[in-house]
Amino acid sequence: MAWAYDAEVDGIYYITDESNKTAQVTSTSKTGDICIPASISVEGTIYVVTSLDIHCFSNCRGLTSITIPNSVTSLGNYCFYGCTGLTSITIPNSVTSLGKWCFVGCTGLTSITIPNSVTSLGDGCFGECTSLTSITIPNSVTSLGKWCFRYCTGLTSITIPNSVTSLGGDCFNGCTGLTSITIPNSLTSLGDYCFQDCTGLTSITIPNSVTSLGYECFYGCTGLTSITIPNSVT
Repeated sequence: MAWAYDAEVDGIYYITDESNKTAQVTSTSKTGDICIPASISVEGTIYVVTSLDIHCFSNCRGLTSITIPNSVTSLGNYCFYGCTGLTSITIPNSVTSLGKWCFVGCTGLTSITIPNSVTSLGDGCFGECTSLTSITIPNSVTSLGKWCFRYCTGLTSITIPNSVTSLGGDCFNGCTGLTSITIPNSLTSLGDYCFQDCTGLTSITIPNSVTSLGYECFYGCTGLTSITIPNSVT
């Protein structure tokens, strides 16, 4: 894909691809509530908006909410990095992947629903979202990347669906507010430092499907009083 032409429409900047008439959001000069259109018109040509570029809205601290159209299929790496004013976002069913560090540092985000179209959460996807108290992970997701929920200190509980087979290293590292977690029978391994410093976690049951625990998986879990480890773990 050869992105070629820079365009600005209503305070949102795009690069367009003349060959297939698609557009990618690159940045914005707008603040507050933003609604991204499904298509734009540039010099009489209609372009369908299909993706949000890497660092697209990085450090847009004045952004409070955003509506993403169903034409978008992917959110780029660091897409909403450091958007501290972002309190709500709706991810459409057209999106299949969330890039690495996609929402890292979105400290104002309190909850988010991930659509069934998403199959993976990139490394550090929700890292340091300290106000995030609830999140729904659909059965379409098969893996949680490294540092996925690192330092999400407001997260108190989470249910991992049966579709997930692995948790990346440091996945829940520093989630001090986490008091309960459900680990499904689909999981086969827990990454290094997976639950490090989860000081609010008091008990955990590891299913028989798990065959390996990462290095210092529960290091610093000072509140942990009971843990059930199956014979399958070697």
